[in-house]
Amino acid sequence: MATSLPSSARYVIIGGGVIGTSIAYHLARAGETDVLLLEKSSLTEGATWHAAGLVGQFRSQQNLMSLMNDSVQLFDGLADETGQDPGWRKFGSLRLAQTGDRWRELLKSYSAAQAVGFEMHMLTPREAGEVYPLIETGDLVGAAFIPEDGYIDPNSLTQAYAKGIRANGGKIIEGVMVSGLRRDRDRITHVETDQGSIEVETVVNAAGLWARQVGWMAGVEIPAGVVEHQYLVTEKSERIPPGLPALRDPDGGYYAKPEPGALAIGGWEAETRKVNPREGFPWENERHLFDGDMDRLEEFFEPAMRRIPILGELGMRTIVNGPIPISPDGEPIMGPVPGLRNFFTACAFTSGIAASGGAGKALANWIQHGDPGLDLWAFDVRRFGPLHAGQRFLHDRAVESYSKYYAIHWPGEELESARGVRRSPLYQTLKQQGAVFGSKFGWERANWFSYGDIPQQDVHGFDRPQQDVTVGREHRAAREAVVLIDMSSFTKFEISGPEACGFLQYLAVANVDREPGGATYTQLCNERGGIEADVTVIRRSQDCFWLITGSGLGIRDRHWIESQLQTGRRVCNGVQWIRSGEQWIQPGEQSVRRNAPEFRQVAIRDITSAYGVINLAGPLARKVLQKVCDDDLGHEAFPFMTAKDLRVGYAPALAYRVTYIGELGWELYIPSEYLQYVYEELQQAGAEFGITNIGYRAIDSLRLEKRYLAWGADITPDYNPFEAGLEFLIDWDKGDFIGAEALAGIRRDGVQRKLVCLALEDPLPVFGGEAIFCGDRVVAQTTSGNFGYSVGNSLVLGYLPVEVLEHNDFTVEAFGERSPARIVKGAIYDPKREKILG
Repeated sequence: MATSLPSSARYVIIGGGVIGTSIAYHLARAGETDVLLLEKSSLTEGATWHAAGLVGQFRSQQNLMSLMNDSVQLFDGLADETGQDPGWRKFGSLRLAQTGDRWRELLKSYSAAQAVGFEMHMLTPREAGEVYPLIETGDLVGAAFIPEDGYIDPNSLTQAYAKGIRANGGKIIEGVMVSGLRRDRDRITHVETDQGSIEVETVVNAAGLWARQVGWMAGVEIPAGVVEHQYLVTEKSERIPPGLPALRDPDGGYYAKPEPGALAIGGWEAETRKVNPREGFPWENERHLFDGDMDRLEEFFEPAMRRIPILGELGMRTIVNGPIPISPDGEPIMGPVPGLRNFFTACAFTSGIAASGGAGKALANWIQHGDPGLDLWAFDVRRFGPLHAGQRFLHDRAVESYSKYYAIHWPGEELESARGVRRSPLYQTLKQQGAVFGSKFGWERANWFSYGDIPQQDVHGFDRPQQDVTVGREHRAAREAVVLIDMSSFTKFEISGPEACGFLQYLAVANVDREPGGATYTQLCNERGGIEADVTVIRRSQDCFWLITGSGLGIRDRHWIESQLQTGRRVCNGVQWIRSGEQWIQPGEQSVRRNAPEFRQVAIRDITSAYGVINLAGPLARKVLQKVCDDDLGHEAFPFMTAKDLRVGYAPALAYRVTYIGELGWELYIPSEYLQYVYEELQQAGAEFGITNIGYRAIDSLRLEKRYLAWGADITPDYNPFEAGLEFLIDWDKGDFIGAEALAGIRRDGVQRKLVCLALEDPLPVFGGEAIFCGDRVVAQTTSGNFGYSVGNSLVLGYLPVEVLEHNDFTVEAFGERSPARIVKGAIYDPKREKILG
């Protein structure tokens, strides 16, 4: 029986693939009965129907692994719950290592797996052959076996979600084409279709191959491209045993998924074809397959035949070369879309089948509760900006990200496509002086500088090759003399208006109400006390402030800030709340959020491109700056955490006395047209003091010695200031602020974990993600890691359970080796902050 189109719905999900049906399923399962899923043709059509169906859980980050694990847990019980068998076969997965570097990458993964309690077994070549009898093992170094992985039938899985949706009161209507999204300022009010209009409260873009076009309907850019991906299916043979695990051979660039009596062999070749018509992927191509590309197929099938000899004896039954969605960095795109209060997206999944259960659960939580339930910054749509959605940038990056799917992921490796786009005025000068650049949000930033006979190019490895000479030299220059750092890529917002101070006081945990020239380091927390942003606020005048945040965090932080500014409506992580008297409620619900003030006279302006930033730092920094500046720079005249307008030579600058490396220093905010001149003045003035350029790799080493934290690694919405050791910044006397109630409860009840710095006895290479042991028990995972060149130790940060903090039997595992480690009280370098306050 045909289902008639309703005139309204609380939630409308656009797209009937595995992601869209999972989101609708989880919403309905959570008790939301007014859920409507619209599919323009039939369920699974687009990319789901031709997907291979591999389910691999392992990811480098704990929360992303948790997302995949949520999928597996759901698959385990989905048949019993819905009555529809999803075709789930939990036979495990085997990942091979043919080289020493690949084996080290697996050992790194194994340490991370132990840290999060994820079952993963490291195998010898002989053991790998016993698990997968069809493979040749003579050239293998080893393998990793994950018993909880497997494979699933994409069509059956989608139909199981659909049965769950209907069983829980949700609706699915197929054959309905969404033709437009009607907006009223920053809210979608109606979904327009070829069968009528639907008034709506929340819209979810899960349109897969067409997600970008659905974004256009709403007037926003979603950086979701489309590329070709192909696999072949062999003829059947009794020699292919049942119950084989999924096989991944990244050194060969291919995977093998068991089919009944056959194998599906697919790969991630060096260069796929982008599908980039300017008008978007054709709407009518819901079951489109491209012609097989034998050259690309040969690239991964020949290595597969060498590894699995039986493939040379089997015929080829079919080739599937289909379109798949992909983002510029190859990771999915999820979350609330900036610029709209009630528009979410979940798209660009290259592994959508495996992720569907966890992604649907997370997005349903995000929609209902304003929080996905775990930090998903690596998937967050707000990690991208308008630059990433440009036609050329999107597809050039997407093709490169595709090609690196099975490549070794070297620490610090940079993508090579779409480079040189955003440049500081100092770019050419720094390049001539040896800079080796990385890319952050399109900005070219100096990571390190060549020295001596070391070439001006990256050398990749798990042991930080050459960095003891290059980065170590820069590190020591910062500690012993004076350095220059181009930090122009900082995101800078001007927040102004009669209510600007009150608004920032409400956002920040610290007191930003200082005299003009005062500066504040603070966190912006959510209602649970989780850290949404880590920023600096400088008061420029009575009604004007600058807020400084990371290069890649501007879109996210601005969205968070502006979502708290809504008048009459407020958004918490994308969920809208409507004022009812003095309280805030969710539409259609009785749940009440605590009283929240309104701020009507506040303006926010992005001034990032207007000002470059030079960080002058080191024990001799004052001597250098004083040579080109007439102002008194002494400690009494220019205290720490204050800012002054002054002249560097002839040029105007805002000098902000602060440090992220643990030394005396100033960040100089300079109108862009003066930046080159100021740099030249400082370099000339510093010549007698041995002034040195340094890059972001040295900064990371320096900041770890001071226990300075990085948002996205050491602090995220999953952590609160008490856990992170930042509670000293909270001003309890300034008045109400977001998260105050939750943080007061945490202060009263205490925490279960605390962030610590551990110094390793052995100089193991550490990068974050390593397992921390207390005795023989894994107790935590590191959040950051690097070598401290001043102290001669490898250093890591990690959250330890409070019950083990007094222990002294810690070890950290990296690449299969363990080193004893000790907790550092405070900072391992200059714990009394004498160098900063000098």
